[in-house]
Amino acid sequence: MIKKIAPWAGVAGTGVFTLSFLIQGFLRPGYDPLRMYVSELSIGPQGWIQIASFLFLGLGLFIFSMGVRKFFPDGKASRAGFILLMVIALCYFASGSLVTDPLSMFDNQYSAQGMAHGVFGALVFSLSPACCFVFWRRFRIQPQWERLAAWTLLAGIFLVAVVALMKIAQPHASALNPWAGLIQRCSLVTFYAWICAFALKMRKGSV
Repeated sequence: MIKKIAPWAGVAGTGVFTLSFLIQGFLRPGYDPLRMYVSELSIGPQGWIQIASFLFLGLGLFIFSMGVRKFFPDGKASRAGFILLMVIALCYFASGSLVTDPLSMFDNQYSAQGMAHGVFGALVFSLSPACCFVFWRRFRIQPQWERLAAWTLLAGIFLVAVVALMKIAQPHASALNPWAGLIQRCSLVTFYAWICAFALKMRKGSV
């Protein structure tokens, strides 16, 4: 049962979260999606929408990771890949109710819950490319997954580059700071697109 549900959970979790921050970023008064981070949508009276999106994403990725464990019970990525996905899922879920501080990312949070949110966020953005590299090692040697191997490797490399740009853009004095929100979204959308491709491939293998 979990093998059939897991792919849809991965697609639904990442899809709903992406639609949430895209639509809210466009409609929220005073919010600049090019400069401001996704987590800042959790601030204010309408913040519950983004908080719920975080929780839904965490739950979706948790179920997805359980399905991945069933698909890869042994061999390369069977343990490390599952653990990375599980940690990412738990970080999203935990950070949902921990509202970020305004205009803060990773190490410049100042409240207790903001600092906790920053820690979980840093783990997510650090482990996402690592997750791609771990599964690339499995995909490239397994015939039925070879077509996803190249995309997985490119996604991992791109995520490393974007995370580095996020760090550079973080200081308010940085020339990239006005684009910090867009850079973060590039990282999120890339990882979620990879999750969806992974999930759809899993679905083909479960029918």
